[in-house]
Amino acid sequence: MNFELKALSLTGAAAAKCDLLVLLVPESFEAVQDPLSSLVDVALGHGDWSKAAGKQLPLYKADGVAARRVLLLGAGSGSVRDVRMALSGAASALKADGVKHAVVCLSALVDSASIMHVAVQCIADAGYAYTLTKPQAKLAAIAKVSIGVIDKRANSTLFEQAVAITAGQSLAKEWGNRPANHATPTMLAQAAKELVKHDNIQCKVHSAKDVAKLGMGAFLAVAQGSREPLQFIELSYTGATNTQAPVVLVGKGITFDTGGISLKPAAGMDEMKFDMCGAASVLGVFRALAQLQPAINVVGLIPACENMPDGAAIKPGDVVTSMSGQTIEILNTDAEGRLVLCDVLTYAERFKPAALVDIATLTGACVIALGGVRSGMYANTEALAQSLLSAGEKTQDLCWRMPLDDDYAEGLKSNFADMGNVAGRAGGSITAAKFLQRFVGNQAWAHLDIAGTAWREGAAKGATGRPVPLLVQFLLDESAQAATKKPKKTAKPAAKSLKGSGLQAKAPIKAPQVEE
Repeated sequence: MNFELKALSLTGAAAAKCDLLVLLVPESFEAVQDPLSSLVDVALGHGDWSKAAGKQLPLYKADGVAARRVLLLGAGSGSVRDVRMALSGAASALKADGVKHAVVCLSALVDSASIMHVAVQCIADAGYAYTLTKPQAKLAAIAKVSIGVIDKRANSTLFEQAVAITAGQSLAKEWGNRPANHATPTMLAQAAKELVKHDNIQCKVHSAKDVAKLGMGAFLAVAQGSREPLQFIELSYTGATNTQAPVVLVGKGITFDTGGISLKPAAGMDEMKFDMCGAASVLGVFRALAQLQPAINVVGLIPACENMPDGAAIKPGDVVTSMSGQTIEILNTDAEGRLVLCDVLTYAERFKPAALVDIATLTGACVIALGGVRSGMYANTEALAQSLLSAGEKTQDLCWRMPLDDDYAEGLKSNFADMGNVAGRAGGSITAAKFLQRFVGNQAWAHLDIAGTAWREGAAKGATGRPVPLLVQFLLDESAQAATKKPKKTAKPAAKSLKGSGLQAKAPIKAPQVEE
């Protein structure tokens, strides 16, 4: 689907030639002398329609309007929430046969800029269809959407960001929706490699042999029960100078999770193809970065493997050694996501990140706590937490900060290792985050538990592409903030060599101490 931004008054919208004109009408709408205002006045006067959010009135070949079809769409208060409700409900009109070009007019809204992202996202969702293994699926005819606003210049930057974010979100949805036999770790690695065709993106894929050399015993342990070889994917986007510390994103890439020896119930196990949505979101973020080219450095790390109950699989009670040197008693093989993540969080230290964010469909407990509205967010610094919360609010890809009190880690104690990989049932999402925290040292770190938001169940089953909008907005905000900082002047070193200077080279980073 192609998007364009157009400067349109209500009179201009009435004259726009298209198959469908969607006019969002808020409660604050004031009629002027134009054909669309006349239609609104007549409909309201006869009580056939109201401006409440989501209320619709379809018209055909209306007088004075060039579009063949018109949809008057109530936008309520004009808030982001009301506009999302309205446009989500208009999906069937946008997907209707014969609608190849639609104009969605936001010109009657007081603040079109604030709802730009949600407008583009809702329209893109309406046109999306999964087809890889469903070739008979009916595709929407719509190919072009023009977004009409009063002031094109004031909206252009937000429009471009919204289109890029939506492209990234669509990529994440596509890979999230693919069945596990069409989204193996190797296939996921190939998808990452394809991103290098874009400027400033590089990709390196580490094999199981490489992972073994790195000492990633926890990651290897999860993968050992599968015939599919693990893939450790390392993406980088370089949009700033190499002196700027990167933001590192770590996405959980369990392409299918049976639970291993701690086998999951059969009902709903097909949905465990979505257990790589954290990895898919990292791919989506890099797709958006490729389009926007912001001045920031980003590293994306994806540990990809399957969790299977083979004869070689890890068993409850096994003890493995992580890359950090800390040992882990595997009390439940279905708590595998934290095992692959912990080694990659240790690996991330080498980049000396400005911020480290991991994204994972980690715990069912987070679904119980927050449902499908907000992702769980844990952060060890106030600044990082506020940045993520703000990015979520801007894009309506919401998260909620959860606690990291040390008392929650008590249940992770083990008699046979430095820690167990699970605690009790209580606070399961929090104890999982406390487990991960032991592998981040003093880095500014956040964990997004997207188990409730990465996909939908029921008739609308499918990946959502979240939290791509939140993450991209976070990176754009970080880029803008870095641009406002003046570079510090650094004194030239007195000598090129440390020899005889009385200084010592920096000692190697030690593994973080276990909290007891």
